[in-house]
Formats: sequence, structure tokens, C-alpha cells
Amino acid sequence: MAVTVGGIEILVTFLFLCSLLILYSLIQKMKSSGFFGFPVLGNLPDILINASRIHEHTTQVLKRSRGTAVFKGPWLSKMEFLITSDPMNIHHILSKNFINYPKGPDFKETFEPLGDGIFNSDSELWEIQRKFLHSLMKNSNFEHFVKQNVHTKLVKGLFPVLDHVSKSSTGVVDMQDVFQRLMFDTTSLTILGFDSNCLSVDFPEVPHAKAFDIMEESAFYRHVLPAWFWKLQRKLHIGEEKKLAIAWKTFDDFVYQCIARKREERKEKIKNDNSDLLTAYMDAEFKDGDEVLSAMIKSDKFLRDMVFNLLAAGRDTLSIGLSWFIWLIANNPSVETKILEEIKANLADTEDANRYLFSVNEVNKLVYLQAALCETLRLYPPVPINHKSTLEQDILPTGHAVKRNQMVLISFYSVGRNKEIWGKDCLEFKPERWINVEKGGILHVPSYKFVAFNAGPRTCLGKDASFIQMKMVAIAILCNYHVQVVEGHPVFPANSVLLPMKYGLKVRITKRSSI
Repeated sequence: MAVTVGGIEILVTFLFLCSLLILYSLIQKMKSSGFFGFPVLGNLPDILINASRIHEHTTQVLKRSRGTAVFKGPWLSKMEFLITSDPMNIHHILSKNFINYPKGPDFKETFEPLGDGIFNSDSELWEIQRKFLHSLMKNSNFEHFVKQNVHTKLVKGLFPVLDHVSKSSTGVVDMQDVFQRLMFDTTSLTILGFDSNCLSVDFPEVPHAKAFDIMEESAFYRHVLPAWFWKLQRKLHIGEEKKLAIAWKTFDDFVYQCIARKREERKEKIKNDNSDLLTAYMDAEFKDGDEVLSAMIKSDKFLRDMVFNLLAAGRDTLSIGLSWFIWLIANNPSVETKILEEIKANLADTEDANRYLFSVNEVNKLVYLQAALCETLRLYPPVPINHKSTLEQDILPTGHAVKRNQMVLISFYSVGRNKEIWGKDCLEFKPERWINVEKGGILHVPSYKFVAFNAGPRTCLGKDASFIQMKMVAIAILCNYHVQVVEGHPVFPANSVLLPMKYGLKVRITKRSSI
């Protein structure tokens, strides 16, 4: 039976309409699930295609899926995780049902260099460390020690370097590198009582500091590569795993030498200020009656893990936060003007370059400066993703089911770009949003909405100390120098477990005569 021309046209039209319906169905499914799905390969190609802008892509995915999306990898791969930026889900995961969402064994293995430190531990081991560290960091002597260390490195490190740069032919420096060196030195002093002297005019390559960088880079590779691949590299001692092993030994040799020196000082009763955290931990053998903690502190391996964890927290979060702060200030001169006016109005002797050891009360007067720092951390949280794993199945407030032993990710980066939390102007740098107009001071925002310092029981213990350090550095730079980003220099986040700038922050430094 012959098919007429009209019949063919009807058939073609029918198939075309069916194709449109299928395409529409796929688009709608993509919009509801967030990630774009492919046959057999699942959502993996969507991630790979957008790997160079993963945080922005994740934000778009979560916007399409109303704050929560499920990623599914290729068939039979068992790759599946839930990612969210919904504040109620965050509150549930980090606070209300905290016990069901530990870091998990996969996280601990991936970030192996952290050892059994506070960021890599769960349950009793985590509780013991946090309780003791809290008692140390809330001590007024510790706060004073931190400020003294920052002051020392401003005067002996930052000022000489920036003065040198301002007098050079180009006046250009990578400010992110400067901040990383500055914060490695100050954090080393605070934790170990040892000045690594990374920040000086010749920008030296310090072996243990370089090893620290390599270890962090290797942790990122483990994070993005299939586990079987990096484990094979580790077994064969090749590629990134070989680099990690070499760097690991270099860093550990340095730390164990510091530990041995401290133990010898205590054995010989050599006097020191006893304010650094390593000394405080060792002294706890005699002051603290907790048998578990005493046993832990006797282990050099435990002290090594403590040092690595706190160095990572102190150097990276502060250097990254300061880098984005300076970039935002350089691109928003009106904000810089307001900060300088506030400093001049509230702090005496700001023209004295050596007078940057302010009291807590003095620093607390700088409300607009803190608002600008909060706004920076909202838009660019140094830790952009929080990793969790489930002990038991659960139902999130949004209605999403979470399986047992499933990976759950919280996009801190996306939270700061959530219009439902921060309004339609959420992409704008606007310190004013943090100021309580009626009462003055900083407006309180729940930690599950302002997540830069985590939330719930794992809220960062160093939050107050971090603000003090960032304010001291910001005051020192803004009062003494004008910073201008080099024209055409690209600035965007690197692919990392943290949020540094991919190409650093190239700026031109000129000396400021006065404010």
C-alpha cells in the first residue's frame, strides 16, 4: 500500500512534535533536578564541562533547583551526592541533626595529611580536641599573643615589603602571595612560637612552607580524581602522590623538629613566654586531668596533626579573605573612603606607622570595617564547600531523602548568592547590609545564613581572633598605602577545595601621605 505525500508530511510532523515534547521534558527535568543529565554518563559531563567555573555553575544549578540538587554519576559508578544551599537544610545538617552528619571516612582518607586533627576527626576525638582548644583560644593571654604576633609581622615584614615595592620601578606585587606569606609567619608564631620568615623583600622559598602548599594542592587532586586512580598513584609512588609524599616528609621533618625542641625546653626548664599553642598543649600534660587528652598530647604524631590543621586554618582562611577584601576595596573606592573616615574618627595616632597594636575595644569601634569584611566573606567564603556524610538515612526540611552513607555537600559560595536570603542585590558588594541602623553595630545574621565560619557545633573557634587579625592588617594597609589592581589582571576563583584567586592579585602599591 503506497504512502501518500500527505501521509509522509503528517508522519514527519508527528515525529517532530514528539521530539519537541521529549526535548521539553528533558529541559523541565533539568530545571527541577539542577544538573543536566546524559544517557549512561549521568550528570558527570555537566560537571566536567563546567569545571573551570564550578562554583558559579553550582550556584546556577542550585538556583534552578530551588536550593537543593542531586548529582548522579555514570551507571554502576555509585557516584551520587546531594548538594544544597537552602538555609533550613543547612540548619538541619549542621545543627539540629548534627550527629547524623559527620565528616565520614571518605573525607578523612582524601584529606589524609590532616591526620587526626580537629578538622578531620569526628565523635569523641573531635569533642576532646574542640573542648581543649576552646579553653586555650578564649584565654585573654592568647588573644594578646595573637595581636603581638600580627604587630611584629606588620612592622618587620609587611611594611618593609610594601615600602620596597612602592619604591620599585613598577610598584607591582602579588598581594595574595604577600598575604599567604604574612599569615604563614603569624600563624607559625602563634602555633609553634617559630617565625618562618616567609615575608621579606626577597620573597624567599622556605622549604616547609612550600611543602605545605604542595600538600594542599595534592589534597585537591585527591578530591577531584577517582579514588581508585590516586590510590594507584600512591601505591606506585608516581604523579601527584609522589609529590605529596616528598612534601609530606619535608613538612613533617620541620614540625617534628619544632616539637622536639619544645620538649627539650620543657625538660631543661628553659624559660619562654609559654603563649604559643604547642607549648600550651604540652603543658596540659600536667594541668589537665583528662587521661585521654594527656595520652594524646604525649604523642608527637597527634601534636603534628594539630599543627597542620591549625596552620591550614590560620594561614589559608585569613590570606584568602584579605585578598578578596583588598580586591573589592580597590574596585569600590567609596567603601575605602568610608573605612578611612571611620579609622580617623575612632582611632588615635593612626598616622604613626608603628601604632597598630589596638585594644579589643578600639578595634570593635570600627563597625563599617567589620561590615566590609563580613560582606567580603559572604561573597567569597575561604572554604566554599562543606563536606558531610550520613550515618543513617534522613529527610531534609525541603523533603529531599538522604541515603545512609551518602555524601552531602553544602555550597557556602552559593549561600552568599541566594536572593531569598540576601535580596535582589545579593551580587553587590554592600557593607551597609550588615549595619543595624536602629541600634548601631553589626546586624546579627544566623550562622546558617552567614556560613563563612561554619555553623552549629563546628562553628569556627577562631572567629573573633580572625576578625581582629584581618582588621589589624586592613588598617595597616589602608592607612599607609593606596592599592590599585593592575589593569587587565584576571581575578576569579581557582579550582580548589579553598577559594584563592587563580592568578593571584597583581596590584600597584603607592605610599599614602596621610588619611
